[in-house]
Amino acid sequence: MASYDVIIIGSGPGGYVAAIRCAQLGLKTACVEGRETLGGTCLNVGCIPSKALLHASHQLHEAEHNFARMGLKGKAPSVDWKQMLAYKDEVIGQNTKGIEFLFKKNKIDWLKGWGSIPEAGKVRVGDETFDTKNIIIATGSETSPVPGADVTVDEKIVVTSTGALELSKVPKKMTVIGAGVIGLELGSVYARLGSEVTVVEFLDHVTPGMDGEVQKNFQKLLKKQGLEFILGAAVQSVEALKTKAKVHYKLRKDDSEHQLDADVVLVATGRRPFTEGLGLGELGIETTKGGQIKTDKTWQTSVKGIYAIGDAIEGPMLAHKAEDEGMAAAEVIAGKHGHVNYGVIPGVIYTHPEVAAVGETEETLKDQGHAYKVGKFSFMGNGRAKANFAADGFVKILADKETDRILGAHIIGPMAGDLIHEICVAMEFGASSEDLALTCHAHPTYSEAVREAALACGDGPIHS
Repeated sequence: MASYDVIIIGSGPGGYVAAIRCAQLGLKTACVEGRETLGGTCLNVGCIPSKALLHASHQLHEAEHNFARMGLKGKAPSVDWKQMLAYKDEVIGQNTKGIEFLFKKNKIDWLKGWGSIPEAGKVRVGDETFDTKNIIIATGSETSPVPGADVTVDEKIVVTSTGALELSKVPKKMTVIGAGVIGLELGSVYARLGSEVTVVEFLDHVTPGMDGEVQKNFQKLLKKQGLEFILGAAVQSVEALKTKAKVHYKLRKDDSEHQLDADVVLVATGRRPFTEGLGLGELGIETTKGGQIKTDKTWQTSVKGIYAIGDAIEGPMLAHKAEDEGMAAAEVIAGKHGHVNYGVIPGVIYTHPEVAAVGETEETLKDQGHAYKVGKFSFMGNGRAKANFAADGFVKILADKETDRILGAHIIGPMAGDLIHEICVAMEFGASSEDLALTCHAHPTYSEAVREAALACGDGPIHS
């Protein structure tokens, strides 16, 4: 029977990163994965394939709306859906094979199958049981059902994000239940490809938890792109027929009942930890009411030697948060100091324009009674953005009113997911908005908008 220093259960972003870091630190490491390929939900049916379709559909949008304005004339391209899916699958293959290569390079054993923990220090995979000094649970998450509604997913007509990446054809009408990241990203893909997309959301705003000003502006921009929104609506049931579905919902403001017809219904109401079959209850591992595994400051569970990271524990369900925790847990197991700064974890929505955020919002600062100032700059004042037909949106920086220390930032605009990291690095070092404002930025770049927003926290921006 093989024996290891560490066995990681799950090979998603948290799991495979933890495995590689453990191996780099000299620990004999194995990773359990039941899929045919490594990479978990993110690489196989989540982050990576959805970004491939977002990229492809954005190119179509550019060809249809902006090419002629730049003197690029000719017939607009048609959509070969099968080829687009093949491109998406090729991207998945490149990434998952890359993880397999890294496992071999770092001498990490892939234990193929689904894992369970019969007792501390042991992991069962199929008919085999392996001894290990430490276990890291990195089993990720699964789609949450629609609360209080009668909805049965068949991944053909009523689909989760997994089914939405494999539809047999582009639907004429799509209803998206949930106006969070997944719903808006995939809704954008199909809207660009010609679907009539209607988003039904229980709350009275999109992207729960984001800055209020961003929520309002983001919804307006998506509406201009063809997405329709029904907010404050509680879905009661989805009636799946042979080739289409009927979505029944009530408006919360007056309890009136309504119905939507759709060829495809995408259920995008969030995700929940996937820990089924691990044996947590029998082990005595403590969990929250929401099913997250409780951990201490070292990511160790209530059972010594068993750790948990990523979507399986509390906190934002983000691949990069899982990666940070994976590296930190590996450091702890190797006798070093693991660290994750939960105050500086960015979130990104990869629509067009992109939306990115880090740190506090105006709403959270008001709730805290924290005195702050706002520096804001519109991409309309950015030369590069105007030249690229990407001038929608703005950069907003929130700084402490007295010390000028950056508390948070919110960007809606071109390359927001990349621009946010300049502010993340600044926050990691405790920088002020003046520090950003005094830093030379190359011209012409989108990043100049970040500097202008920092200037707006002081005497004012130059180009506004």
